[in-house]
Amino acid sequence: MTIHGAVIIEQGVTFAIVAVRSTVTQYTVRSTRMRRALSVYFPNMPIILMSQDANGEPHYYGRKDIVDFLKTIRLDQIPWKEYHIY
Repeated sequence: MTIHGAVIIEQGVTFAIVAVRSTVTQYTVRSTRMRRALSVYFPNMPIILMSQDANGEPHYYGRKDIVDFLKTIRLDQIPWKEYHIY
């Protein structure tokens, strides 16, 4: 499986951001399950989920201080890459 994500260090905090479908971020249970599953691949760091609405506007789910930071930057400023997970 391939996921699109990034590992970012900002103000001494290392966190992962992963792009998911909006059906994941719309439901707390799905978001929690996804973050738990991804924690194997991004150990010991907060995981933020990002989905886009029909207009391409990003929506984030995760730790509030990191989400607030992500809302201040553009999507193209995030160093996205593909991760191959099994």
